[in-house]
Amino acid sequence: MNGTNVLGEFLRARRALVRPQDAGIRGGGLRRVPGLRREEVAMLSGISADYYLRLEQGRDRNPSLQVLEALADVLNLDANATEHLIGLAQARPSQAHRAAPAAGRGRGAARRPETVPPDILQLLEAWPNNPAHVENKFTDVLASNALARALSPNHAPGSNIMRAVLLDESERELRRDWDELTEAGVAALRANVGPDVDDPRLVELVGELSVRSERFRYLWGRHDVRPKQSRLLRLRHPKVGDFELHASKLGIVGSDGLILKVFQAAPGSRDAELLAILGSLTASGDADRDPAGPESRRAVKEQEQEQ
Repeated sequence: MNGTNVLGEFLRARRALVRPQDAGIRGGGLRRVPGLRREEVAMLSGISADYYLRLEQGRDRNPSLQVLEALADVLNLDANATEHLIGLAQARPSQAHRAAPAAGRGRGAARRPETVPPDILQLLEAWPNNPAHVENKFTDVLASNALARALSPNHAPGSNIMRAVLLDESERELRRDWDELTEAGVAALRANVGPDVDDPRLVELVGELSVRSERFRYLWGRHDVRPKQSRLLRLRHPKVGDFELHASKLGIVGSDGLILKVFQAAPGSRDAELLAILGSLTASGDADRDPAGPESRRAVKEQEQEQ
């Protein structure tokens, strides 16, 4: 990732994902690279090929809203990706010409400590039956309750959810929907940071994951953009086996993009019973014992026999 031509990087990545036949282009001979050619994007958007080339190369910094919307239509962008495209274009002049980084921003600036409001910390502890944690827009965990840490040790403060899911093998074993989860997670990271690609924390995280995770390199290179959504998680926990939890993501008002993430099971379901077992193990201190312990195996077996 380089922050000098974010608009051009986005345009190149997205045109590579558009099949020529889907854009109404037939034939066209052999193609050395996937997707649309630059001149095809220009023709379909109603702009000159030279002007589009300047956009991709970062030599034009002031495309009109009309041009951006035309490009979004050709590239089959949804509303979120279109908003992201417009944000990239609007941010470029100020980023390119500012004399000094704003306070607390830029590569050399110290980042202000992020704090979780006291009432949110109290709320976490008031949910003994619901795993819950607070994360920032980079998925750094800032606070969590005991049941969240029992669900995964990577919910402990100081962990990074994106890093854990992509690099920790135990986390991959926990997430039965790992492929869908990683795709949605990387797209949400794009949406969270928008054009602010030179944030030191983002540079650090993307740099590490790009080196260590082929999956991340592929997904980050697609430039997919989708905000965080509530979703159903399919889990395989070493203590209680397979179950499903609904993950709700709630923005914390007055914070710089902090998210309160709460997990819950459908009332009266087997998932709720298994979550209760995990909660009882946590309360008794057994959650940290051998995952294959007889007590855990017996509890899970009894639940299965009742079904």
